[in-house]
Amino acid sequence: MAKELFNNGHHVCVVFNDLTEKAGSEAVQSNQFLIVTDGHGALIDPGGNMTYNALMMAMGKYFNFRKLEFILASHQDPDIVASINKWMVGTECKVLAPAVWERFLPHFCGVGNTDNRIIGIPDSGMDVQLGNTVIKAIPAHFLHSEGNFQFYDVASKILFSGDLGASLVPPDLAAEPVTNFEAHLPAMLPFHRRYMTSNKACRFWANMVRKLDIDSIVPQHGRPFIGKQMVNQFISWVENLECGIDLMTQDNYQIP
Repeated sequence: MAKELFNNGHHVCVVFNDLTEKAGSEAVQSNQFLIVTDGHGALIDPGGNMTYNALMMAMGKYFNFRKLEFILASHQDPDIVASINKWMVGTECKVLAPAVWERFLPHFCGVGNTDNRIIGIPDSGMDVQLGNTVIKAIPAHFLHSEGNFQFYDVASKILFSGDLGASLVPPDLAAEPVTNFEAHLPAMLPFHRRYMTSNKACRFWANMVRKLDIDSIVPQHGRPFIGKQMVNQFISWVENLECGIDLMTQDNYQIP
C-alpha cells in the first residue's frame, strides 16, 4: 500500500510498507520511500529484489520510474539496496551511498552496470539537489552501520531515519503512526539494544538532530513518529539508550 506522508501539490513523499509481505516472504518487513518534486524523483532505501517489481509498479501513480534521478542508500544492507542492479539497468539514475561502502555496492551488480554511477557520500554528509529542493544526507554513523546516513527532506521536514527508530511489528501496523510511546517500546527496544552500537553515538546523534526542524521521523522498518511531541520523545529516548557495546560483557565472548 502506498501512503502519502506529505503532499503540498508540488512535493510529495510516499511510503510503501507492505511490498515484502506481498512478495510472500518471511523476510523482515521494510519500508521504501519515494520523493517526487515538480517532476524530479528519488527513491530512499528501495530494498531488495523481492520488492523491486512491486515498487516499480506502485510508484507509477506518482512518477515514471525510468526518469528516476537518484537512489539514496542509507547503508549497504541487502534490505536497503540489494535491488540496485535492476535499477541500474532500468534507469539512468545515480546512487548516493556512504563513501565507505561505495566499492562494496558493485558486488550486487553485473560487471560495468555501476560505472560512474555511484556517488560516495562523505562522512560529513552532503546536500542533494532534487529539482528546486534539497535533501540533506545527515551523518548517523554506527546507528547501526559503520558508514550510515539518514535523509532529511527540507520541504516536508521529514527525517528518513533508516534503522534508527525501527520497530518489528505486523505488516498491517507498519503504516500506523506511534500514538503511545511507552506501549511501543517493546517493539523497538530489543532491536535497538542489539543493532545500535553505543550510547555515545546515540548522544551525538540526538545533539545533532535537535538542530533540525523535524515534523516526522520515519524509519525503514515499522511505524513512523508523527508530530513534534512524538519526535522529541523519540530523540530523548535515543539519547539515553544503552545499546550495543554498552551491554557487552565477557560472557558474550566465550568459546562454544
